[in-house]
Amino acid sequence: MPLDLRTIYAVAAATSIILGLLQLSAFATGRFGRWPLWWGLSSLLIGAGIILVVMRGTIPDAISMGLANTLTWAGYLLVLVSVRSFAGLRTKPWHYGLAVVAPMTLLMLWIEPGGFPRRAALVALLMACCDAAVAREGFRLARKDGLRSAWILVALFLPTSALFVVRAILALNGHLGEELFPPQPVPMHWTAVGAAALVLARGNALLLLAAERSGSQLAALAESDPLTGAMNRSGLERAVAALAGQAGRPQRAALLLIDIDHFKALNDTHGHAAGDQVLRLFADVARSQLRAGDIVARHGGDEFVVMLPGLGIEAGIRIAERLQQAFARAITARPELPGGPTLSIGVTEGDTSSQPLDQLLLDADSALYRSKRLGRDRVQSRQEASVG
Repeated sequence: MPLDLRTIYAVAAATSIILGLLQLSAFATGRFGRWPLWWGLSSLLIGAGIILVVMRGTIPDAISMGLANTLTWAGYLLVLVSVRSFAGLRTKPWHYGLAVVAPMTLLMLWIEPGGFPRRAALVALLMACCDAAVAREGFRLARKDGLRSAWILVALFLPTSALFVVRAILALNGHLGEELFPPQPVPMHWTAVGAAALVLARGNALLLLAAERSGSQLAALAESDPLTGAMNRSGLERAVAALAGQAGRPQRAALLLIDIDHFKALNDTHGHAAGDQVLRLFADVARSQLRAGDIVARHGGDEFVVMLPGLGIEAGIRIAERLQQAFARAITARPELPGGPTLSIGVTEGDTSSQPLDQLLLDADSALYRSKRLGRDRVQSRQEASVG
């Protein structure tokens, strides 16, 4: 039994509106940022546009054709705004307004009898471009942020971009007919059913991304020092284990054990708030001086560990000296901080796949101890410590 296309559209409109209300409820919780607001408004606009389409023939054509298509496109474009917002990108309001108003002009001009093919082709091409842009943002989220569920976004939007291009071609060639609701059943009915199901699937895609990102953030918090943002001991152990297990990557690494000289005296004299600022300053300096794949961890009170994958002890010494100089400059640039904190650093190297972390730390601690015995504010290596 053939399905009535108006009924399918009505169901799709109701589905979109309900989904929009749920997404706005998610935004109201304040837990997800602004992207659920744009996604929810998108669903509501699409639902409103489809409702006006369903009423075609009972309301003026300017509303059921021009305004209906404009609302649907405005809502569809907000999907891209939402995904960009999730990715931390902003969309300029005038860009969005221009992207809505320019097509609206043509849609309003093409409401005359026989204008359906052109309207259908224009809307299809617009949606194809929008879906391709969403798929591109999903690809970036998968590659840059490491969100595996972003591939679901790509899988949902990239194929439909191609399908919309095909629909535009069919419309321009007259294969979609001259009106949206023809008197005789057409194969478009089952396409509409699939589109309604796709609305639901797409509506849940960003929720999966948000859930994965929240899980990753919780894991990162569990492995981070809340004061400095550096890794804690648990995070250090996981990072070193991951380094040891990377096939085809250098498993040799230099390890720096860093102590802020006379830190207890600094705390006793200037207070713990000043000490906390010094700790945060060192962590910031270390991150600014190191490579993206290097590891910075707070080992305890005023001690830090820096792991340098793929580097030997000579390179480790050079980087340790660079850290000393950068930290001294940073202290000088902060006159509100107590002057004088320096760094004693012990350097060692080893194979992370065969040497346990504790052994590397023990070797670096021996070098650090020699640095302190020699007067602090200096870099000592494992070999120098063993000779001494």
